[in-house]
Amino acid sequence: MIVIPAFDVQTWQNGPCVVIRAAGELDMNVAPRLTAEVDRALEGQIRPCLVMDLTQVPFCDSVGLGTLVGALTRMKDSQGRLILVLTPGMITRLLSITSLDRHFETCGTLHEAFDAAA
Repeated sequence: MIVIPAFDVQTWQNGPCVVIRAAGELDMNVAPRLTAEVDRALEGQIRPCLVMDLTQVPFCDSVGLGTLVGALTRMKDSQGRLILVLTPGMITRLLSITSLDRHFETCGTLHEAFDAAA
């Protein structure tokens, strides 16, 4: 039997950036939770910097992808910046085949994302 870990989200501040680390499958059941976390993280922020660590997300469905696009749109509307931290895998392939990789700023590690945001 395959055990799928529960979806978990952690948020913290690192310098000028809010970091959201997600773990588990990002699908229609948990996408609203990630959206709510983005909303909470960005409350009152002016020109926010959001680093979203998705290195522990093995799967993302179309609703999850919509959540990422929604976060990107919100960041652009507020003249902020969104950096996705991704390892090669399902999400990087999904961004590539949908040509969204042209729109998202990505890094391979949190350290690279913090350096890029500095």
